[in-house]
Amino acid sequence: MGATTIGALIGAGIDSLSGDDGNADGAIIGAITANVLKIVVPLAVTYAIGWAVLRGAAELKDQVFGESEA
Repeated sequence: MGATTIGALIGAGIDSLSGDDGNADGAIIGAITANVLKIVVPLAVTYAIGWAVLRGAAELKDQVFGESEA
């Protein structure tokens, strides 16, 4: 099953708990959320890894060449 289908099933399940209307709007919101997360999560992880590498490179430079006076 794709992430969109799982998101739709989870959204419909959560929406059905309220009991005030049908499950379709919850399924749509869940599917949209799943698709957005498929884009946002990898970008956030890539950014975090890049930041950590740059931070580590700066620390390594400071250890090798000494602290810079800026």
